[in-house]
Formats: sequence, C-alpha cells, structure tokens
Amino acid sequence: MGITRAGGALGVPGLYVTDDPGGVDDDARSGTLKVRLGLGWAKSHRFTTGQCPVMKYHRSLMMAILHDRVHLAKAVNATVIGLDDAPRGHAEFDQGASRKYVLDPHGALTGARPV
Repeated sequence: MGITRAGGALGVPGLYVTDDPGGVDDDARSGTLKVRLGLGWAKSHRFTTGQCPVMKYHRSLMMAILHDRVHLAKAVNATVIGLDDAPRGHAEFDQGASRKYVLDPHGALTGARPV
C-alpha cells in the first residue's frame, strides 16, 4: 500500500492456504495477511485477489519456450543442483531462499551443469 501510487491497483495472484500449522509465527499459522487497508482506502487503491488464469497462457508460454524466446529456468530463478546437493538445497529452501531448485542427478540438462 505504501509504494502504490494514489488510484493504483494491487493484486495478490496465486494460491494461498488459509492456515499453516508449521508457520513461523501466529499470523502464518492462521493464514493472516497484514494489510494496511486504511492507507489503501485513503489512496483510493483497487485490491484484487484470486488465482491466476494460467490456462489462458499455457499455449503461448509453451510456444515461447519451444522457440527459445523465454528461458524459464532463468525467469523463475531456478538453480540446477546435483543429487548430492539436494539436502543443502532443501535446507536453504526451508530457510527462505528465494530460488527454486531443479535436481539434475546425471548432469543431463542441456546447457546446465550442477552447481
């Protein structure tokens, strides 16, 4: 709310669970999201939630990947790791690392070598 311009819009796309018994704090455990609605109201924000219409984009994304116009692993911050590094990758992900890990146990991914 603080960085969105007056009259702007905020969207929270994705799939969110309502609660997480293993969450890091009471808010995460109850699925509570703290949002400054008063500030949003004062700045006349529009606020939208819901799942992304992924089916709408499947074909165009697939074609962009196949024709090498989109490098998906780079776009989603994926890191290729070997099987021996899986425990480290899992631990980093559990600690909140902002990356995704792709296991490549045999180094078979084209142009990618395990880190």
